[in-house]
Amino acid sequence: MYTRLATVPDHSFFLFGPRATGKTTWLRQHLVDALWFNLLLDDDYLPLLGSARLFRERVETRPAGSWIVVDEVQRLPGLLNEVHDLISRHGDDYKFALSGSSARKLRRLDVNLLAGRVIERAMFPLVARELGPDFDLDAVLRFGSLPGIYSDERYRVEKLRAYVHTYLRQEIQQEALVKDLGSFHRFLEIAALMHGQVVNQAGIARDAAVARTTVQRFFETLVDTLVGCLVPAWRARAKVREHGKPKFYFFDPGVVRAIRDVADEPLADGDAGALLEGVVLHELRAAIAYQGLGGEIFYWSTPGSKEIDFIWVKGSKRVAVEVKSSRRWRSEYAKTINEFLDEGKVTRGFVVYRGKERYRSGNVDGLPVEDFLSLIYTDTFYLG
Repeated sequence: MYTRLATVPDHSFFLFGPRATGKTTWLRQHLVDALWFNLLLDDDYLPLLGSARLFRERVETRPAGSWIVVDEVQRLPGLLNEVHDLISRHGDDYKFALSGSSARKLRRLDVNLLAGRVIERAMFPLVARELGPDFDLDAVLRFGSLPGIYSDERYRVEKLRAYVHTYLRQEIQQEALVKDLGSFHRFLEIAALMHGQVVNQAGIARDAAVARTTVQRFFETLVDTLVGCLVPAWRARAKVREHGKPKFYFFDPGVVRAIRDVADEPLADGDAGALLEGVVLHELRAAIAYQGLGGEIFYWSTPGSKEIDFIWVKGSKRVAVEVKSSRRWRSEYAKTINEFLDEGKVTRGFVVYRGKERYRSGNVDGLPVEDFLSLIYTDTFYLG
């Protein structure tokens, strides 16, 4: 059992995260005496499906100060109206922890999202800071860091295959309202091959033999169910033509390799770069969320060879991060970020690589992956 970086706020909250990231385990660990509704279980789901009033009646038997947990709340979004009513009538007498692995249904049904009454928290796969001495970059690149998979060396591959089959291919298919299951399978395999690349919906539609609007809907489904994220392009107002389309990343490298059906094979050199980018992005997103830093992550590139993998923008802070899978340092890795620093387009710059030594090239720090993943939890990340 790894200690998670997420903390329980003293306020009602949504907890969103992909399936199998440990939301339920974390909630049970921290809210031991809570009244619990697990909507994945028929014993909890079916009675409430018949009458949401039963939820209110059970909650109001609890003493003031009680926590109420609703796990996988998107299965019964109408309960949010009951939560809203309870908060309106009882104030802070009850605190609600509402977990979910999909915000898609909530948004699609335009349900009561309790704006201003419930704050949001996020849960991610395990990060290096949580794994501590158990963090193994090669293992993370091959198998990802979902809690129940990373810690089970014997059955990692089988569990990844089961995750892709039972969750991605079945439950997300239902979210996407897919009529042609084969089209979603083809799309998923192509999306895995394009992990870390600029999204070209027309090209994917052609390769998957589906309409472009279908590809757009499939991508929206992966993002809404938190299985992937889109990194938008950043406009630096450079004198060269810049990419304007977003990049897509799956949330976990093990899932990417399982979709490609290579989870049981050694890591290919050609795959390491995009997978490492995904790991760094995952760690950045988690660090920002767990520390409550805010801001947004972008990428920048031109149709030529210039690129910066990630730029975190928060007010006047603009931190550029380039990711290299090489184990050997080269000063040219820092060239583009140094140009941006000299022109005042970014305020801090790093190159992350798989070697063991630290380097300084101009005003850019070259750091081993492990060092950088520790640094993002310190002020040095953006203050220098």
